[in-house]
Order: sequence, then C-alpha cells, then structure tokens
Amino acid sequence: MASEEASLRALESLMTEFFHDCTTNERKREIEELLNNFAQQIGAWRFCLYFLSSTRNDYVMMYSLTVFENLINKMWLGVPSQDKMEIRSCLPKLLLAHHKTLPYFIRNKLCKVIVDIGRQDWPMFYHDFFTNILQLIQSPVTTPLGLIMLKTTSEELACPREDLSVARKEELRKLLLDQVQTVLGLLTGILETVWDKHSVTAATPPPSPTSGESGDLLSNLLQSPSSAKLLNQPIPILDVESEYICSLALECLAHLFSWIPLSASITPSLLTTIFHFARFGCDIRARKMASVNGSSQNCVLGQERGRLGVLAMSCINELMSKNCVPMEFEEYLLRMFQQTFYLLQKITKDNNAHTVKSRLEELDESYIEKFTDFLRLFVSVHLRRIESYSQFPVVEFLTLLFKYTFHQPTHEGYFSCLDIWTLFLDYLTSKIKSRLGDKEAVLNRYEDALVLLLTEVLNRIQFRYNQAQLEELDDETLDDDQQTEWQRYLRQSLEVVAKVMELLPTHAFSTLFPVLQDNLEVYLGLQQFIVTSGSGHRLNITAENDCRRLHCSLRDLSSLLQAVGRLAEYFIGDVFAARFSDALTVVERLVKVTLYGSQIKLYNIETAVPSVLKPDLIDVHAQSLAALQAYSHWLAQYCGEAHRQNTQQFVSLISTTMDAVTPLISTKVQDKLLLSACHLLVSLATTVRPVFLISIPAVQKVFSRITDASAQRLVDKAQVLVCRALSNILLLPWPNLPENEQQWPVRSINHASLISALSRDYRNLKPNAVAPQRKMPLDDTKVIIHQTLSVLEDIVENISGESTKSRQICYQSLQESVQVSLALFPAFIHQSDVTDEMLSFFLTLFRGLRVQMGVPFTEQIIQTFLNMFTREQLAESILHEGSTGCRVVEKFLKILQVVVQEPGQVFKPFLPSIISLCMEQVYPIIAERPSPDVKAELFELLFRTLHHNWRYFFKSTVLASVQRGIAEEQMENEPQFSAIMQVMCQSCRNRQALFWMPPGSTGRLSLALLLWRAVPVLLTRPL
Repeated sequence: MASEEASLRALESLMTEFFHDCTTNERKREIEELLNNFAQQIGAWRFCLYFLSSTRNDYVMMYSLTVFENLINKMWLGVPSQDKMEIRSCLPKLLLAHHKTLPYFIRNKLCKVIVDIGRQDWPMFYHDFFTNILQLIQSPVTTPLGLIMLKTTSEELACPREDLSVARKEELRKLLLDQVQTVLGLLTGILETVWDKHSVTAATPPPSPTSGESGDLLSNLLQSPSSAKLLNQPIPILDVESEYICSLALECLAHLFSWIPLSASITPSLLTTIFHFARFGCDIRARKMASVNGSSQNCVLGQERGRLGVLAMSCINELMSKNCVPMEFEEYLLRMFQQTFYLLQKITKDNNAHTVKSRLEELDESYIEKFTDFLRLFVSVHLRRIESYSQFPVVEFLTLLFKYTFHQPTHEGYFSCLDIWTLFLDYLTSKIKSRLGDKEAVLNRYEDALVLLLTEVLNRIQFRYNQAQLEELDDETLDDDQQTEWQRYLRQSLEVVAKVMELLPTHAFSTLFPVLQDNLEVYLGLQQFIVTSGSGHRLNITAENDCRRLHCSLRDLSSLLQAVGRLAEYFIGDVFAARFSDALTVVERLVKVTLYGSQIKLYNIETAVPSVLKPDLIDVHAQSLAALQAYSHWLAQYCGEAHRQNTQQFVSLISTTMDAVTPLISTKVQDKLLLSACHLLVSLATTVRPVFLISIPAVQKVFSRITDASAQRLVDKAQVLVCRALSNILLLPWPNLPENEQQWPVRSINHASLISALSRDYRNLKPNAVAPQRKMPLDDTKVIIHQTLSVLEDIVENISGESTKSRQICYQSLQESVQVSLALFPAFIHQSDVTDEMLSFFLTLFRGLRVQMGVPFTEQIIQTFLNMFTREQLAESILHEGSTGCRVVEKFLKILQVVVQEPGQVFKPFLPSIISLCMEQVYPIIAERPSPDVKAELFELLFRTLHHNWRYFFKSTVLASVQRGIAEEQMENEPQFSAIMQVMCQSCRNRQALFWMPPGSTGRLSLALLLWRAVPVLLTRPL
C-alpha cells in the first residue's frame, strides 16, 4: 500500500470526484470498485484509523467508518486478536478526543461502530464496554456523549438484527437487564438534577384569580395534596445545554421502556420526574414568551421545551403499551394515570384567558398526538384493571375525555378521539355481556356520559351546529379506503352513535328521532314552494340566506337518514317485538319520505342554486331509499309475523315502497338515485320475499318496462340489479309456505318469459355465428353479448346457493342462451374481450348449475373448449401478459378445476386431455415467463387433479398409503403422473407452487402430503 498521507489525499480526491455533479455513472462505478477493493485488503482498517484522525472530509470519514462497520459485522471472527484489541482501544479514544468537533452524523456513526464491537465482544473480550458508557454519563463534560452511546447500545443490543444467534441475543438481553437498575438510577439523577437546579432560580408567579387548580376533580385524581402541590410548581426555564441533555435522557428512557419489563426498577421518583417534563408540552406561557421576545433563538427554545414534553409522553406511552403488568406495579400505574389526568385537566381547563380549543391549538401538534395515544392505550389496555380502583374516578375521567375530544383543533385529532370512544364503548359492551346480572348498575353509572356523548356526536355531524368545521371537510378526494374526508367523518361518527344505541336503545332512539323529524318537516314542506314555470317545475326559494339554510338542512337530513339506517340492526332478532313500535314508526316515516320525493320529483326541479341544492335534493332522496333498504331484514321478520297475523299494515308498507321505487327506474333519473332504487328493489325481492310482491301493479310495471324491446336500456349496473330482482321474485322460495303452495309451474313460465325477453337480441346472433360474413357490425355484436351475458351471469351467480327447484327453473329458462353461447364461442375465439365474458359466464354456470346442465351437454362444452384452446391459441393469449388474453386462460383453467374435482366417474375420461393440455401446451409457454396469475391457476389445477383423482394413478388412497408406509405399488398412467410431479417439484424449488396457498391451509398440507408420498415413488422409477 502507499503511504498513509498519500492514500488520504488520493481518497479525498476520489470521494470528491464521486459526489461531483459532473461525474458519469460509469466513472462512479469505477471509483466504487476501487473503494471496495481497498476495503477488502488486509490491514485497510489501519489506514482508515489514520484517515479518521487526520481528515475533515465528511465523505472520507463516512467511508472509513463503513470499512470498520463491515470489518466488525462480517469479518470479525477472522481478525487477529491483537488487531481487535487495538481497534477496541483506538476507536473510543478517537471518539472521546473529537466528539465535540465531529459532525453529528459522523459522531453517531462512530458510536454505532463501537457498539457493534460490544455486540460481538462484550463482556468476554470487551469487559469495560458498558462500564465506559456509565463513566461517560457520570462525567458532566461527556454526559451527552454517554447518553448517545447508551441509546445506541439499547437499540443495537436489546433488539439486535438477525445476524446473531438466538443464544447470543438472549445473552446480550440478560447482560443489559443486569444493568437496568443502574442505568435508570443515573437517568433519574440527571433529570432530577437539571430540574432542581433550575427550579431554585425560577421565579414563582403570583396566584392567578382563575387558577383554581386544586378543585374537586383534581382532589379526586390526586389523593395526596403534596402530589397536587408538586405538579403545580412553576415550570423552570432551562438553558440550551440542559434541554439537550434532558432530551437525550428522555430518548434513552423511551427506548429502554420499549423492551425492559415493568419492575421495581422503575421507581416512583423516576415516574414523577418524567411527569414533570411532560408538563413542558402543555406550557403555553413559555411558548408565548418565546414568540413575544421575537428572536429566532427564543423560538427555538420554545420548540425545544415543547419537544421535552413530547419525549416525556413517549416514555409514558411506552410504559402504557405493556399489557402484562405485575401486581406490584399496578400501584405505580395508578399513580401514572393520576398524574397524566392531572395534565389532561390542565389542558382542558377553561379560564378567562383561554378556551379549551384555543389552548389545544397553541400546544405542539406532536404533543397532542402523544397525549391522544396515551388515552387510547389507557382505554384499550388498562381501563379494565384500573376501573376497579375506588380512588380512580372513571366517570370524571370521561368528563375530561369528552372536553378533550370535542375541542380538538384538527380533524385527525377528532377522528383519533372518536376511536378512543369506540374502544370504550366496545369495552363497556363486552363487560355487560360477561356480567348480565350487573347490567343495570353498569349502565346507570355511565348513562349520563353516554347520552351526552351521543348528543354531541349528533350535533357535530349537523351543519345547524357545526357548519364552519363541516364545510372544511373534503368531499371529493378519495383516500386509500375509497372514501372522502367527509364520508370518513360521518362513518366514524355514526359508528359511535350505533354503539351507544346498542347499550342504550331507548335513549338513543329518543335522542335521534326528534332531530330527524325536525329536518323531515323542512323537506316535506318544500311542496308548498313548488311553482310551475315554462320549462317545468321550480322551487320558489331564491333568497341567498334561505338557500343557505335549506342547503344546511338538507345536508343534515342526509346525515341523519344514514344514522337511522345504521341503527336498523338493533331492531331485529330477539328484540323485534320489544322495539317493534319504534321500528315501525321509523319505517313508516321512511316510506312516506321516499314516496313524497318520487311523486313530486324534487330531483328534477329547477332551483335558484342548481349546483348546490339539486345535488342536495338528490342525495336526500337516495339516502332515504338506502335507509329504508337497511330495514329490509326488519321487514323480512315482519313478513313472517304478518303471515301469521294476516295484517294489511305490512302489505301497505311494501306496496307504498314499490310506488316510490318504480318511477325512479328510468333513464331520466340520475344514476345515484336510480341505483339506490335498484338496490332497494333487490332487497325487497331477495331478503323480504313477500308472496304478493309480483301481484303489485308497480312491480308488474317494472316487468313490462324491462321486457319491452322498445324501452331504452338502463345503465349497465342498474339493468343488472333490476333483472336480478325480477328473477329472484320468480325463483326464490317464499318464506313460511310449504312446497305445494310455492306456485312453481306458474313462476317457471314467467321466468322463462323474462329470460327470453332479456336474451332476445343475443339469441338472434346464433345464425350469424356460422355465416361466412357477419352482417351486423362487430362492435354492435360485442355490445349485445356484453349486455346480455352480464345480466345472465349475475342471475346465475345469485341463484347458485339456492334450492334445487330454483336452480332447475333457472337453467330451463337459460338453456337456449347457453347453447347459443357455446355456438358463438368458436367464432369469437380471437376476440379476447368477448371470450373473456363468455368464459366468465360458463365458469359461473359450472359452479352453480352444472348438475342442472346434465352430463352430455357439459361434456360437449368441455370438448369444445379443449378443441378451441390449441397451443397456438394459448400462446396468443398468454404472451400478451396482463391483458384480457391472460384472463381468458385463467378462467379456462378455473373451469377445468371445477371439472377435475367433480366426484364420480362422469368426467374422468377428460383427465388425459386436461393433463395433456396443462403439460404439453400451457406449461411450456409460461415456464420461462413471470405470468404469476396464469401460473397460479395452472398449479391449482394440477394440485386438484392429483388431490381429487389420486386413484387415477394409484389404487389406494393417500392416507392408507401413508399409514402403511412407502411400499412398491402398481402405478397407472405413470408418464402423466411423472410429468406433473416434475413440474410441481421444480416449482416448489422455485417457490412458485405454494405462493398462491395461504400458510397453514388445507391445500398446502394436502400438497405437502402428496409430494411426501409421490417423490419417493418417482425416485424408484426411471423418468
């Protein structure tokens, strides 16, 4: 090697060149290779030691430390003992000599390198490693450096990377645990010393006339008057160095608390000190002084003081996150809760100078987040054990949490607080279910708090009470959960309302329904303001203030309708009879509102502010339909009761609902409203299933409209939903009626007529399929195929789990359309978009109606597919990876999966062709390509072929063979079996065959069992 000085100059030149903007990537690779070669040379570390002590070039220092890092973590075992000893001696000396002048990132990297040595050698070969850290902390000059080393040690040794053995990890943790008491004592001493030193010089301000900090609530939270007095001491003003040392000490504590167990080492003195520093986060006075004094230094000081509070809360939260609490530590926990809630009281205290919200706005946002995290941890982890303490006032805590929640300055903060209330309500619900005998006592204790919570949450979703905040919410941009900020706000609020409803149904209903009524009166009263104009009907409300008030009322009504719909589940089941009256009141009101909106067609009325009021009117109408749909299960239960009592009230409800729905099933109605009406119709047909539904004139009108060839087709989604509803009316068995009263013959004829009308144009395509030239334009043909198959596939899919009779009628109606599809398939084999839709339809048929299709026709379908999917056709589809062609092959393989797992001997003759297709045509194409989706379906097909057809290859069962032990037995169809096993074994080696099976699944276990048995068999035979 060259001399140290020359090497240093060369290295500085190379590093400067490497990071220069003009250096090309090729030159950078050359330099990188030179640097790597240098680092691999024996003794390179000596040069790096010289570089570190002789250069001020950051790049050179970082490179030199990286050489040491690689040496220690990857080559340490091969380093001579004398060299190790020298490194262990030199690096700490270097750190001690230069730690004040080194850039912080170089200093931290050097600390980590020294800790890496300790990770390898402590205590056997580096016995003074931890002792040196403790000495650094105890010396005032090096305290910050010692704390940095301590934190790095905690990070690297308590939670080491995977490159250490389990035994070494356990040894390091035990070694560190032995030092915990000493370390915590040192950290406590540092924090107490700083606090006491600056508290002596802190001026005590005169008492404020509004500073009644020791009121009743505080007395409840802090039983000891001395504790309250201690926490009321003024917060000292720290100098920059003291704040830095305290922040490092708190960072160390936070990381230590993340892994050490709760024990007596965490003393009351330490907890009290941490809470002293937590007060920095809610010290508005210091923040204001910093901003008033104006200098940037003062502002930084104010931010640092706030950061101390954040770090202290991080320590507290690390302790709070531990669910396993020793009995002897529970008293400490109680003290922590008391002290934290003292801070909560300070934060939420109203006085003449500050409202609660303005106080929260002035606090550091990170501090509020940490405080909210603490409250969440308290409720989710510790409430169950603390609630039993008589000296901890849970109800008073809820009062503070209430104030904290509803004065949050940000939407995210409010969402987080609602999550806490949700956790509390879940806890309360679970507690009541486990102690039904104490239900009334528990509810009485919390009733006032829950009613107050319900009222305030309802107020917060209404523009009448919260317009300024609600108008700030974004109702356009979708988040990762596909909901807007407004939708998330409303959903989380309604979840809280629903959980209160579960606990206090009567109170919740009596709170919500009158508010809904008030807004409904406004909506129902709009009819008097409708006037006739030249172009139609117009809403004669034009004053700006009136329009604004109407907008707010309609938005509130929409939200309240969603709230009412969300509560539907609490009126059914065992409580149906007890809450029947309330539910009937709601449903009757909803039916009236939906009918009103449909009759006067508010969705088509002209308004003074069409961009605002018209969407509001549409949304209210759509939400009223959605709310009514939510009560479909209640209507179904009512249907059963009505059948026994023969009441006309139920008939009237359903008939009126249909009168409201039918006018909306039109191309002239906005999609949002149309789809809401369609979903309600589907629920009535599928969930409620009243016998008389088909005889209602409004329903017959829908049948006529859908089957009328001249009527304009609805948008695709609506058309599918309406056709599903009409099909279900005719196919689904009526509840509470015996089989001989189901009127299947008449319903079968009507269903056949319905399907015939829906597939009229599609069936007319059949002659064109075999004609040399298609007369109809290809695009028009594709539209017909798409529109028809989307409807038919949905009908089959929704009937697949129903009774045999329903499926028989369904297939009888579909039979001609299925035959047309099979005839059309060859003509469109090169049109992957059409083939994709046809195979989706056939896949749904195979899954739901294969028994009804019968063996001969099923065989015809399979043979047609096998003939059409030649190697050339498969290659054409698969090679366009990610395209529709790939989806076509996937669905074809899924159909074959259904075929090979069918029990009995009916489809066994197809096994040779299916295996041949997989092994000779599909696999060669995808073997060398990623094609993950196609591969997944192929491996699934091969697995099912083996799993369900083992006796095609072996006479005995897999389990019987395993129980006997591996023995020579006669194999049939050996070439095909060998080919499958070769592919499966190869793919397992490449981790391709198992990725599509969830860990621990039956499929994985079955495949493992198959391989366990089959591989030894293969090894005994020449392949």
